[in-house]
Amino acid sequence: MTHTPDRPQVAGLVLAAGGGRRLGGRPKALLEHRGRPLVENAVRVLRAGGCRSVHVVLGAAADEVRRRAELAGCVVTVNPDWEEGMGSSLRAGLASLGAADAQPDAVLVSLVDQPGIGAAAVARVVAACESPSALVSAAYDGRRGHPVLFGARHWAGVAERASGDRGARDYLLEHEEEITLVECGDVAQAYDIDTPEDLAHLE
Repeated sequence: MTHTPDRPQVAGLVLAAGGGRRLGGRPKALLEHRGRPLVENAVRVLRAGGCRSVHVVLGAAADEVRRRAELAGCVVTVNPDWEEGMGSSLRAGLASLGAADAQPDAVLVSLVDQPGIGAAAVARVVAACESPSALVSAAYDGRRGHPVLFGARHWAGVAERASGDRGARDYLLEHEEEITLVECGDVAQAYDIDTPEDLAHLE
């Protein structure tokens, strides 16, 4: 997409801290997809979809991920509390964004274990961001899914409500009427890589 001065600036945030408990303790960031660690795919998708900067939250095997994955140009945060669940990683990522020299108007949050969601879906969600008050979510057959975009005015509220493995779910439920849904079912598949059977989705 083309960026113009009056368009909101959107950063990308990849949550990649999970330890892959149901995958026998294989960190999801390091699962191989198209010959490279899965976290690289997530970063590439966000950049191709129009995110101006990309922040990555690591946790399980963070040192190994840094060694094996090409994350040049990303702002990398290590969440020491990653075992508490996605909520703690979301808080760590939002804190990283809040500390950035040039704070974006919004952040698009993606999960490392959803390689079926590509740049086309990211671009649609980014394009629907009109202001720092935006709340935008991809939808699949009308049902809300990932990625989700939060305007900067929502970050404090999201961080306050994020806990356990629920991430931003509670905040989104409380603000459901404010969410702009963007249908992405024709360009993306919103499966997760959670179990050994799901590994068949990786290429």
